[in-house]
Amino acid sequence: MDCIFCRIINGEIPSYKFYEDEDMIAILDISQATKGHALLIPKTHCRNLYELDENLAQRLFKKLPRLANALKRAFDPIGLNIIINTEKPLQSVFHFHIHLIPRYESDNFIIEAPAQKREISKDAYLTILDKIKKELK
Repeated sequence: MDCIFCRIINGEIPSYKFYEDEDMIAILDISQATKGHALLIPKTHCRNLYELDENLAQRLFKKLPRLANALKRAFDPIGLNIIINTEKPLQSVFHFHIHLIPRYESDNFIIEAPAQKREISKDAYLTILDKIKKELK
């Protein structure tokens, strides 16, 4: 397997690691979209959120507040974005990971969103709702 994150976890590629336990590592993102941009990466390889084991997900998300607070104390951002890209169009490394992106007053980091909300009918909402509920059973 030629996964860059697996190679980082195995020590084959250097990284700026600031946290590690038996399940995960946290490193600075090489791109540094903003100062302190970090990645929380499980040591177990899974391609994306769809493949992530629920128990591992709990352990990852349990660690997020501690890491977020470390970034807050270290850099005093005005906020923080937590981003998970799953498949196209934005996932570029196919090993599940969570971005922690501190935000600053004039950081010029833009997350694109539709300019206008989509208006849909109540029936359309109910159809969407029914499909999701069916899959959760």
